[in-house]
Amino acid sequence: MNTCTRTLLATALALGVAAGPLAAPATALSRPAPATATAPAPAGARGSSAPDAGALRAALAGLPDAGTTAALVRVGGTGGDWHGSAGVHDLRSGRPADPHGRFRAGSVTKVFTAAVVLQLAGEGAVDLDGYVRDYLPDLIPAAYGKVTVRQLLDHTHGLPDGDFPGKDLNAWYAHRFDVHDPRRIVASATAKTPIAPPGTAQRYGNIGYTVAGLLIERVTGGTYADQVTRRILRPLGLHGTYFPGTSPRIRGPHNHGYQVFPLPDGTTELRDVTVWGVTDGWAAGDIVSTTADLERFLLALFRGRVVRGPLLKEMFTVPAGVPGATMSAGLQRYVAEDGRVLWLKTGGRWGYNTVIAATEDLSRTLVYSVNSTDAKGRNMNPVAERIMRAAFAR
Repeated sequence: MNTCTRTLLATALALGVAAGPLAAPATALSRPAPATATAPAPAGARGSSAPDAGALRAALAGLPDAGTTAALVRVGGTGGDWHGSAGVHDLRSGRPADPHGRFRAGSVTKVFTAAVVLQLAGEGAVDLDGYVRDYLPDLIPAAYGKVTVRQLLDHTHGLPDGDFPGKDLNAWYAHRFDVHDPRRIVASATAKTPIAPPGTAQRYGNIGYTVAGLLIERVTGGTYADQVTRRILRPLGLHGTYFPGTSPRIRGPHNHGYQVFPLPDGTTELRDVTVWGVTDGWAAGDIVSTTADLERFLLALFRGRVVRGPLLKEMFTVPAGVPGATMSAGLQRYVAEDGRVLWLKTGGRWGYNTVIAATEDLSRTLVYSVNSTDAKGRNMNPVAERIMRAAFAR
C-alpha cells in the first residue's frame, strides 16, 4: 500500500468508514453534508408539475455514505428548475461538494460524437447508410466491409471489443496511466471474428464510437476533440467542458472520485481514483464536463440547435427489427414506470457516474453527477436511483 493510499484510508477510517463488501449496509463516511438547493422550482408553473424539491432533497440525504461521496443534480422542464448538491469535495478535508465542479462524464461523450457524425451527414460529408470501410479502408478489413455508419452509432455493427491490458480492477488500476492509440484499439477488435452480422443485434460498447471518432478525423482532416469543440462546445458556450487528451488529471475545480478495491485477504480498501487516464475511452468516453454545461447541451440538442432537421430523428429512433433494441444514435430509449418515454445517456468512469435524461418534449430534464465508490458496478448506485425516481416522479 503506498503512502498516499495509506493516508487516505487512515483519514477515512477516522471519519467513520468501515471497509467491507459494497453489498453491506451503507455506513457514514463522515457527518453528512446537507443537500443544498440553489434554485428551487417555482410553484404552480404551467405545462408540467414542478420538480418535487422534498423528494430530491431526500434522495441526497445522508451523503457521503459508503457508496457515494458526492452528488450534483439539476432538474428542469416546463414546470420549473431545481438544483442541488450534497456530500463532500474530498474525504480528507470533508468540505462540502462543489456544485459547479467538473467531473468525468464517461459515455455521455458518445452523444457528442454521434451529434458530430450527424452534422457531417447533414453537410453531405458522410452517408449514414454508407459503409465504414469506404471511409477507413486502411483500418476496417473486408470481414467488416458491410458495417454502415449508422450501425456504428446505434451499436448494431457486430464489432467485438478492443483489447486492453488487465483483467480485473487492480490490474486496470496498475495500468491507469497507460496511453492507448485508438487505431490500435480498433485493429485489435477487427482482428477477431464478428459477434453478429451487421444490423441483426444490438450490443452496447465503446468500439463503435472509437471507430466513429476516427471517421470524424478522416472526413474532416481535424482531430476529434477539435471538431467537437468547434462544432458544439464553443457555439453553445460550454466553457466547463473539455477533452483531457493524454492527461490523467481533471483541470479546474472538481470533486474527488473514490473506488472500493478488493484485497487478496478478502477485505476492501477505498482509494482516490480522481487521477486516471481516459485514452481507453477516447471518442466513446473521455469528456470532462459540469452539470450546468450538460444541461445546456441537452436542451440545445433536443431543441434542434446541434443536429438540425430530419437527422435529429436519428437520435430518437431505435433500429427496427433488432430484438431488444433500446439504443438510438447516441441515446437510449427508456420507458418510465408511469409510461413516459425518456431519452437518456449514462456515463461511468472510476469514481464518477453521470446521466443526462429528458422527455422528448423537454417537459422534464435531469442531469446528475454521482461520485460512486463502485461506478462500474453491476447494480445502479442507490443514490443515483433515488435521484432518477425523484426527478421523474409526478
